[in-house]
Amino acid sequence: MCLRVLLSCHSFSCPSLLLSSVPLDSLLGESDFVVVSCALTPETQGLCDKAFFSRMKRTAVFINTSRGAVVNQEDLFEALTAGQIAAAGLDVTTPEPLPTDHPLLTLKNCVVLPHIGSATYSTRGIMAQLSANNLLAGLTGEPMPSELKL
Repeated sequence: MCLRVLLSCHSFSCPSLLLSSVPLDSLLGESDFVVVSCALTPETQGLCDKAFFSRMKRTAVFINTSRGAVVNQEDLFEALTAGQIAAAGLDVTTPEPLPTDHPLLTLKNCVVLPHIGSATYSTRGIMAQLSANNLLAGLTGEPMPSELKL
């Protein structure tokens, strides 16, 4: 059995790894797992909405590791309760954390994590090192090596 990975983006392709860039409609209609991992921009805010979920297979699992505002959570709730998609896993939500009485938290086919997708020892160690290097550079008047420019 061969695993075929589809992606929908403008700048990445790697045929040797069996990655195929396809239009978003194709990706949604063909995928068993739809993993959203994108930046939050005006173009991606609310990207995952009723129309998005309606194009997914009824047996598909939706996973969001990007930003909470990429997903219309009310539309996701409807898709999950109507059986339009099989399940969802959310590492990010809006707001974070969700209120304890949020409807998504009542569903057996929705797993909500407390934004811990990057909580590996390796990743946290690298994040600490980047922060320390920025702090030291800032204290000495040097440019920060990992500055977030807004």
